Amino acid sequence: MRVTDPEDKERLRQLEERIEAVKKTQAPKDHMEEHYSQAQLAWRMVIELVAGLLIGFGVGLGLDTLFGTKPIFLILFIFLGFAAGVNVMIRSAKEIQAKQLAEQAEKDERD
Repeated sequence: MRVTDPEDKERLRQLEERIEAVKKTQAPKDHMEEHYSQAQLAWRMVIELVAGLLIGFGVGLGLDTLFGTKPIFLILFIFLGFAAGVNVMIRSAKEIQAKQLAEQAEKDERD
């Protein structure tokens, strides 16, 4: 729909100004909400690391029981599980950082 009437154009401009004014007055996120989000992300990373260790422990123990070689596979897969957990943690941290940088860039564009 095209706005051709000068009076309608003026009303549209005023409306856009009011919308922008309301957007500027909206308060930023509450600090506690942001803190909770950071704690949630930290727990996610801890759980990923522990899950990698437990999976490695389970696979190693299972293979040692199957082959009768008690500590070898257990130790090997615990280290592999730790490495996998750290790898997933690093990937999660990069994902979180990219998201935060995108939010910051969006915020900077608006200002």
